[in-house]
Amino acid sequence: MSNSIKVIIPAFNERNAVGNVINEIPKDIVDEIIVVDNGSTDDTCEVAKKCGAVVLREDIRGYGRACLKGMAYIAEQSHQPDIIVFLDGDYSDYPEEITELVAPIISNSVDMVIGSRSLGIREKGSMTIQQIFGNWLATTLMRFFYKANYSDLGPFRAIRYDSLVAINMQDKTYGWTIEMQIKAAKMGLRSKEVPVNYRKRIGVSKISGTLSGTLAAGYKIIHTIIKYR
Repeated sequence: MSNSIKVIIPAFNERNAVGNVINEIPKDIVDEIIVVDNGSTDDTCEVAKKCGAVVLREDIRGYGRACLKGMAYIAEQSHQPDIIVFLDGDYSDYPEEITELVAPIISNSVDMVIGSRSLGIREKGSMTIQQIFGNWLATTLMRFFYKANYSDLGPFRAIRYDSLVAINMQDKTYGWTIEMQIKAAKMGLRSKEVPVNYRKRIGVSKISGTLSGTLAAGYKIIHTIIKYR
């Protein structure tokens, strides 16, 4: 029996990138692509619709809010999927690698897979120094406090739908990825990292591309680590 897989893509002003992301998702294994437009001022919505995605609007800014909007849409459907994949809309990840992300879940060996940029091949300049340091600090603290061995907070990830529901995600902004990883560790979910490749995003990052975004993300990540401790 085949597994039902849905992809949630949070997007903010990604008109030049989101079409590439959608077009390169392997349609032979993915049932539905959900783009959550997080208050874009460009035609991200129109591009996503033309490429065949379901498009939702979440006008209140926040990465977590956009992800929660996609999850709420899925929860209202009559048939829930087996696996949810989260993927950014900036074309920094390689959507075709979804196949590698979901394989360990399909084989029933794990509940959650994190796409690790640290283990994969990163294009020079694709991650800022502050991103690299932030990942190192966060994963080190998670290892110390939660005995959770991660190398990355990469947003490209796959998780069993029932596990995602059980985790009961709450964060509405920058703490989304680390909340999921911490809760998975605390609940004893089976987790695994697989190497994913990473390239320079199309456009300017709304987080690492600004000082305020970098500081806000760093604060939220540290706050989340302490909060769930």
